[in-house]
Amino acid sequence: MAETTPDEAAVGAVLDAFHTAAATADEDAYFATMTDDFVFVGTDATERWDRVAFEVFARPHFEKESAWVYRSVERHIQFRGDVGWFDERLHNVNYGETRGSGVVVRDGKTWRIAQYVLSFPIPNDIAGDVVKQVKAATKR
Repeated sequence: MAETTPDEAAVGAVLDAFHTAAATADEDAYFATMTDDFVFVGTDATERWDRVAFEVFARPHFEKESAWVYRSVERHIQFRGDVGWFDERLHNVNYGETRGSGVVVRDGKTWRIAQYVLSFPIPNDIAGDVVKQVKAATKR
């Protein structure tokens, strides 16, 4: 197993802070992990928010004890200069296994999340049935 580089550790810490802040409803810490031009892509096809719109959407969730809880169980990070990209398998109590992926950029000495994409991994053997359900739901 390869050793973790300082940049991998720093990006891992930012992603962990992102998830921890959501789990503990720490709105300031959550949004501090993001770039000013951050984009969040959610699980629904209509969910693509710039940072301002995402803050408006998320604010009521942060008024609770916990906004949402995702725990990373596996993570991969790659870099090209001051840009990195990642994918992570996540666990969520309600959804089970989910996946997060995105882009991070170095802002001075700090890594920040520029884009985060949350998705549901669909096992290949049921993908056809899921696609049929999605098509039926979007026709309504």
